[in-house]
Amino acid sequence: MDFNDSPEEAAFRAEARAWLAAHAPAHEIPPGAKMSDTEEAARGRAWIRELYEGGWSGLTFSRELGGRGASGIEAVIFAEEEGRYHLPKGPFVSIGTGMALPVIARHGTEEQKARFVEPTLKGEITWCQLFSEPAAGSDLAGLRTKAVRADDGSGDWIVNGQKVWSSWAHLTDWGILVVRTDPGVPKHKGLTFFLVDMKTPGIETRPIRQISGASEFNETFLTDVRIPDANRLGAEGEGWACCMTVLMGERLGSGAHRSGVATLLDYAAATPDGHGGTMLDDGAVRQQLAEALAEEQGERFFQARLRTMVSKGENPGALAGMVKLAYASRYQRTNGLALELRGLAGIAGEPGDSATGDVQYDYIYSTVMRIAGGADEVLRNQIAERVLAMPGEVRMDKDVPFEKLKA
Repeated sequence: MDFNDSPEEAAFRAEARAWLAAHAPAHEIPPGAKMSDTEEAARGRAWIRELYEGGWSGLTFSRELGGRGASGIEAVIFAEEEGRYHLPKGPFVSIGTGMALPVIARHGTEEQKARFVEPTLKGEITWCQLFSEPAAGSDLAGLRTKAVRADDGSGDWIVNGQKVWSSWAHLTDWGILVVRTDPGVPKHKGLTFFLVDMKTPGIETRPIRQISGASEFNETFLTDVRIPDANRLGAEGEGWACCMTVLMGERLGSGAHRSGVATLLDYAAATPDGHGGTMLDDGAVRQQLAEALAEEQGERFFQARLRTMVSKGENPGALAGMVKLAYASRYQRTNGLALELRGLAGIAGEPGDSATGDVQYDYIYSTVMRIAGGADEVLRNQIAERVLAMPGEVRMDKDVPFEKLKA
């Protein structure tokens, strides 16, 4: 695969770079800026609106649905250029564009696509993910939140249960929800997928205070929540397939296109080595930076290959987990290296040193990435079994109805 831009791709990159240079700076978050989650959400919506108005939102979606009809590789190019700016594009934005819309596009009806795609691309609808539960995280198929048909003949579903680690659920408009609708079949086969209005009576969100001091994650409780059957995505029992579409989008959307090393180089160049030079003069530091850069470039090219597969209608499957696995570990290592460069100042930065404060926050948050979207251990198992064709782990629950499994 040739990773150099073709003439057409180079022209697209130049167009994207020029547009971003004219519009992105006004939306950037200044280094060290502290803001409430409400303000961050508002800024995220504003940036999505700007992208839509400029014709850069939902690049791979058809123009009929509000997108641009661009290729997968063009989406990669734009992500690379956009990644040069510190923009409000955290989970509040990416869950909608990178997770909800791909599953709606693949499994939704034409009515659902018309209802949700363009408003999401405009920033009018934001999304959260209601997957994990207190006893079903890495083993998502073990979830116990259940849905049964309403007994009034309406065809609606009544949902009861609890979700956890629901990013931004307290501020978003809609959620993508997977529940158990048939406990009489093996656990992967009895799941169904829904789109749920987060303002529906019976939904309660409770923010979780994190070690970083933020509270973007939530516990979400669903008590007799009524969901119309029109909000069911895919067929009954097709929930696992929908989940895999979501998780593939999440893993492919991991930050391999963002350059953490470029920032790290600047950071090293600005850090005195105590001998009249900077940390870039240290051979051991340069070696670590070179290794990080090589990993980053490899991830970038591999991610571009997988996105190209998706644009051709192919399914990368477990290969997508390799992007997320590599990015999460590199993200943690590069932030750890940044703190090491600062020495004792990395533990207690000087007043006004916003750069070190940002690195401290990123290092703490990096632990989340080793779990969210698939824990490292789970992804390694998937890659071993489904990519390398190694023997699978023994599964005692295979082909056993969920209701007969021990709690």
